[in-house]
Amino acid sequence: MRILLTNDDGIYAPGLRALRHELLKLGAVTVVAPATEQSAAGHSVTLLNPLLVSEVFEDDGKTFIGWAVEGRPADCVKLALLELLPDTPDVIVSGMNAGSNAGINVVYSGTVAAAVEGAFFHRTSIAVSLEYDKKIYDFATGARYARQVIEQILARKPADGSLFNVNIPVLERGPIRGVKVLPQNVTPYQEQFDRRVNPRGRTYFWTTPAFRCPEPHPETDVTALEEGYITVTPLKFDLTDHARLTEIQNWGWELR
Repeated sequence: MRILLTNDDGIYAPGLRALRHELLKLGAVTVVAPATEQSAAGHSVTLLNPLLVSEVFEDDGKTFIGWAVEGRPADCVKLALLELLPDTPDVIVSGMNAGSNAGINVVYSGTVAAAVEGAFFHRTSIAVSLEYDKKIYDFATGARYARQVIEQILARKPADGSLFNVNIPVLERGPIRGVKVLPQNVTPYQEQFDRRVNPRGRTYFWTTPAFRCPEPHPETDVTALEEGYITVTPLKFDLTDHARLTEIQNWGWELR
C-alpha cells in the first residue's frame, strides 16, 4: 500500500512523526508536508509566491522521508499528486494534528483541508487529530489508535474520493471507550481575544486558546470526544444547499 502523509503542523511536528511510525506498519509512507506550521490555514493555496521544496531525511541523514514545502497543506497535496510522487498513493492521511478538529473547526482546519484536497483527486483521504488537555500530548498512543481506525476504514474498501475526519480524545482522562461514527457539531465556538496596547499606543488583539462549544449537542463529534470516544465523521465538500435548490430556482428571477 502506498500512503501519502501530510499535515498542517509542519513536517517536523511530533504528531506527524508518530503517525508515520505507525503507518509504516501498513505500507510505504511518503511525507509531503509544510515546512512550517500552517494551523488554521483552511483550504488556502499559494498563488503569488513560488513553492520551494526540499528533501527531508531521518535523523541518520540517509533515510529519505519526503519533501518539505514552503506552502499550505493543500499545496502539499497538489504538488505531491501532480509533481513529486512517481506513483499515485492508495490513501492520503493528514495529521496527526496537535489539537482536535471537531465541530465547526473542520471549516478552519488545514489538516482537514489537506484531506479534502486529496478527495478532490478521487483518493480516499483521512484527517486525524488528537485532542489535548493542558497541552499534554501522548502522540505515540494516539498514533497507535489512529492506525487501527485507518486500517479498519481501508478494510471496508471505501469508494474513491471518500473523506473521513477522525478525532482522538484526551488520553489522560482515562481509557478510550470505543469508536463512534457521528455527525459534525456545527454550533459556532465561543472565542475570546486578548486586547493589548503596543509600546506606540496602538491597540491590537491576540486570539486566545480559551474557546469552547456552547451547545455540545448529544450524538455529535464534540460531545463524544468529551465522553472519551474516538469519533469518525464522513465528510463531503459539496456545499450546495440541495434542500433549498428547487425553491430558489422557482423565485421567478428577472433582469431589467
